[in-house]
Amino acid sequence: MQISVSDAKAQLTELVRRAEAGDEIILTRHGHAAVRLVPVVTAVDRASRRALLESVRATATNKATAGPVAARSQDFLYDEDGLPE
Repeated sequence: MQISVSDAKAQLTELVRRAEAGDEIILTRHGHAAVRLVPVVTAVDRASRRALLESVRATATNKATAGPVAARSQDFLYDEDGLPE
């Protein structure tokens, strides 16, 4: 959405709400794009980032150990002597 700076003054609260919701708001001056309203993205602190990484690692470890062992996954194809059935 493009809107002139002078028109934006009257509806600034609504424009900020729309920008926070993800709409692209471009303010124009004399018909040319001047600025864009974008939401501020908060930086993740170190403790939160570390907790997220540990959670992902734990999930990956659980997935890796679940199920049959790959080295033994085709044993059903062979008899006790190791020959195809």
